[in-house]
Amino acid sequence: MLHGRNPQNSVICVTTGLLNKLDYYELEGVVAHELSHIINYDIRLSAVVSVMVGLIVMLSDFFSRSLFWGRRNDNDSKGGNIILMIIGLVCLILAPIFGELMKLAISRRREFLADSSAAYYTRNPQGLISALKKLDSDPHQLRTANKGTAHMYIVSPFKAGMRKKVSKLFSTHPPIEDRIEALENIK
Repeated sequence: MLHGRNPQNSVICVTTGLLNKLDYYELEGVVAHELSHIINYDIRLSAVVSVMVGLIVMLSDFFSRSLFWGRRNDNDSKGGNIILMIIGLVCLILAPIFGELMKLAISRRREFLADSSAAYYTRNPQGLISALKKLDSDPHQLRTANKGTAHMYIVSPFKAGMRKKVSKLFSTHPPIEDRIEALENIK
């Protein structure tokens, strides 16, 4: 729904599905939410966070490779090298996981900010609350959605089902119930 690195170069797209499902005030809340992402420079922040996570992963990879290949012929510090290699291996495995979790956590926090900003701009949090409820209760899962585009939707395009707790951790959006509760507490 949203693209752009700054307010001057941004676009908000609304699907025909949203136009057909939502009334005027619900649509106003959704568009205000997306507009809030632009005003809050969330696309730029997301790009910076992605670069930082990539840098951490690359440094972890460099560190573990240098420990493994760096001093293989030095027999005096063989015990120390093994410990450092194990630490490097653990960092190599965990850095991408923690980096991705950090990126998703920031994305979820920015969703809360966009919700509260939308309520501020429209002066009608009930419109966004109603839209969130309506979209969450929709039984249809989007067939065209994938993990690469999930962040572009107002709600997560995937139905959580049984794996709700696990999907909550690896989702770009916070649970609808939490978002609605936060919007109701704004009043």
